[in-house]
Amino acid sequence: MLIGYARVSKSDDSQVLDLQIDALLQAGVNQGNIYTDKISGTKDERPGLESCLKALREEDILVVWKLDRLGRNLKHLINTIDDLNKRNIGFKVLSGQGVNIDTTTSAGKMMFSIFGAFAEFERDLIRERTMAGLQAARARGKKGGRKFQLTKAQVRLAQVAMQNRDTSVAKLCKELRITRPTLYRYVGPNGELREFGEKVLNNKV
Repeated sequence: MLIGYARVSKSDDSQVLDLQIDALLQAGVNQGNIYTDKISGTKDERPGLESCLKALREEDILVVWKLDRLGRNLKHLINTIDDLNKRNIGFKVLSGQGVNIDTTTSAGKMMFSIFGAFAEFERDLIRERTMAGLQAARARGKKGGRKFQLTKAQVRLAQVAMQNRDTSVAKLCKELRITRPTLYRYVGPNGELREFGEKVLNNKV
């Protein structure tokens, strides 16, 4: 199924969504499967995007007019696309710099994999720096390790909340006092446990 997302930066009707919506419709996205926001791309809370990401299921394809309609910044964009890749969800950009990203084509699949490689590279760098910091701390006689940001009760709460499509991810993160990427390290978009969540519930902390 094709799922569309469109966004303009202003909510005062000085910018309209018509151009993007027309492009999504022409690309084959049904009107009822188009999610929209009228809000700056730098804002953390985008209800339309949250609903869109929660509505996506395996083998669906997320379609956007331009790449900059989706991500707040490069890091957020890479993480979002990497998450889609892990969920076996396709991604297609209709125009602009990211027009070559279309997982229904061989070239698009290659571009998609590059985003995943960037995300993995970033994680490896963070892991490398963390290990180097721990080794330096141990050399100075200090003990250290990763501190998990959610308790067992909070992980279970996040599971139940994420299973409900009406849940606002931004509000859930605010309640738990964590960021969206942190939440997704513990629980997936459909409430499935991820690595950190399993470790917390299995007392591997």
